[in-house]
Amino acid sequence: MKDMSHQKSKKIQLDSKVLLFVASIVLLATTLRTPLTLVGPIISFIRDDLGISNVLGGFLTTIPLLAFAVVSPFAPRIARKFGMEWTLFYSVLLLSAGILLRSFGTITFLLIGTILIGVAISFGNVLIPSFFKMRYPLHIGLLTGIYTVSMNLSAGIGAGVSYPIAEASNWQIALASGLVVAVAALIFWIPQLRGEKVSLGESSSDSKGWSSFIRSPIAIAVMLAMGLQSFFFYTTAAWIPEIYIAQGIDASKAGWLFSVLQFFQIPMTFLTPILAGKMANQRPIVVVFTVFYLIGFTGVLMEWTDYAIVWMICLGFAGGSSFSLAMMFFTLRTKTAYAAAELSGFAQSIGYLLAAVGPIGFGLLKDITGSWFIPNVIFVITAIILFISAYIAGNNRIIDN
Repeated sequence: MKDMSHQKSKKIQLDSKVLLFVASIVLLATTLRTPLTLVGPIISFIRDDLGISNVLGGFLTTIPLLAFAVVSPFAPRIARKFGMEWTLFYSVLLLSAGILLRSFGTITFLLIGTILIGVAISFGNVLIPSFFKMRYPLHIGLLTGIYTVSMNLSAGIGAGVSYPIAEASNWQIALASGLVVAVAALIFWIPQLRGEKVSLGESSSDSKGWSSFIRSPIAIAVMLAMGLQSFFFYTTAAWIPEIYIAQGIDASKAGWLFSVLQFFQIPMTFLTPILAGKMANQRPIVVVFTVFYLIGFTGVLMEWTDYAIVWMICLGFAGGSSFSLAMMFFTLRTKTAYAAAELSGFAQSIGYLLAAVGPIGFGLLKDITGSWFIPNVIFVITAIILFISAYIAGNNRIIDN
């Protein structure tokens, strides 16, 4: 009887740890998107108050992407040295400092804070997929679904509330609101520091590193899929509200339309990883999200604003599916957690460098042409290129690393 009671208590304790782990992952995921999506809807406030151009406004979204490109390759090595849990904890501390500095109200602190935010987010982007592979290898799809849903839900909330907060107070307070989720993530992550440690371990003696990825068509395709879907996310986050404002839509409504895009990513970000984990070949998923991308971007291009919510729903479905599938490619196309982290670092480093062209490039094109027509055409062309790369990455093959 005593043994049975002990086993029951142990089971309850284990369940509590799992629930706490999921809660901490949910909160950690919110810190990876919210500080970025707060910016798009209030760029006009920042631009007018500080007297910056559209190019510099786009650069506020580009800076984190450049940080992702620089930091991502080093994340696995740093995690091996300090431990996965502590590395993620320190990254959220750094994120909190960046959010605070960014809200001080000067161009210098705005740029410094944005750089720190980008560096901090890089660690979560790279390490969390391999963290799932190490800790719960049989539930990668489910955990990835929960993780990506949390990212997109919080991103949508951030995009929706930043304009009303800035309008009621100022843009500094709107940006500082991201500190709430960062502090909550730190508090909930503390128990993970005391539990069983998860290490990436050492690289295998026969690992070829990036040299094998550069020679692998599948790895290149994974990198392009990651980079191009990120191109869409960060460019739309920076400019979709402004594009709709230029088409005659009220600024507040434009911000909420982008929130619709974010919220409608949720079902696809949850379902896609689960389906992808059960499929030997993920190419049917690629076809589906490409159709949604083409419908959504065509509607924006043609300025059919009466159906703006429809285009945002389509882009939400496409973005949610393409993002979560790109995250799954890191584990689906590799054998070990270390290889997954290495592929993640490779794909996100070069991929985010590619994505960084979007926000600043679109701002530059708008300043040169005085119109959003050419940038919207580029959205459609890029959707086709994403289809080709993701279709290749969706093939059932393991990268030899």
